[in-house]
Amino acid sequence: MMRGGNREMRRMLDKMGLEMKDVQNVQEVIIKTDTKEIIIAKPSVTEMKAKDNSIFQIIAESYEERELEIPVFSQEDIMLVAQQANVSPEKATQALIEAKGDLARAILLLTTI
Repeated sequence: MMRGGNREMRRMLDKMGLEMKDVQNVQEVIIKTDTKEIIIAKPSVTEMKAKDNSIFQIIAESYEERELEIPVFSQEDIMLVAQQANVSPEKATQALIEAKGDLARAILLLTTI
């Protein structure tokens, strides 16, 4: 990016009430979804701060994707299955793993013998 362009962008962000700064010495950024992780080593990270939140811009030269062995389920999904099937959260989690995240199938697995 050209120096002048960056300066113009900073002026525009200031007018909008955003403060922009580089985050120094970032070693790694990990983005986790329910099925995979994206690992970004030594990225360039910029933070744009507004009144109530921050926006992070991550620039990566390279990254690695890893599929998760066991998918991650939300607490809401686990509790819903546990309540509907009248089982512990641990049993609900196991049923969700077996059902590959399908809530209805997990409940059926637990309620039909």
